[in-house]
Amino acid sequence: MSNVKVTIRETEIVEAAKEGMDAFVGLFNKRILEAIGGELNAENMPLLNADQITLLAYMIVREEVMDGGFIQLIHNGYGPFIFLNPFAKAMRQWGAKEFQKLIYSGRKLFEEHEKELTKECNDEEFMALFEQYPAFDDLDDEFVEMEEEVTEIVARYVDEHIANFAEIEA
Repeated sequence: MSNVKVTIRETEIVEAAKEGMDAFVGLFNKRILEAIGGELNAENMPLLNADQITLLAYMIVREEVMDGGFIQLIHNGYGPFIFLNPFAKAMRQWGAKEFQKLIYSGRKLFEEHEKELTKECNDEEFMALFEQYPAFDDLDDEFVEMEEEVTEIVARYVDEHIANFAEIEA
């Protein structure tokens, strides 16, 4: 387990599972974030175990990419966290092999264009990034197509390794 106590009532898990994999995964994400003060950062990351960090990373990718694509993910400062850490390897170990390949493709583009994608800019300049770097469109589309399957893989992994994510209370 980790250095921070994450607890979830069994009844909450059952309810979330009934709602579907998004709610199930979201419940664990929410409780982990609550346990560390609402936001993952360099100070609280050591309080979590690798599985908890990987789940939070996946949820960041999912939220950012579904909202504004990989360009938004990178522009919002998550590039190094997602691409320069063993996130892709962890996703493979969880069973999301195609997603791992997508993250590796994203890493190549991130490394090529990091400076341009992370510089300060206004809304107009930010929107122009999407036209300047169309290679990210394919990654975005690929993720949208696989998101449901990847979330299902993540949910199954969490379910099968539940003690790695939280203590379950009756």
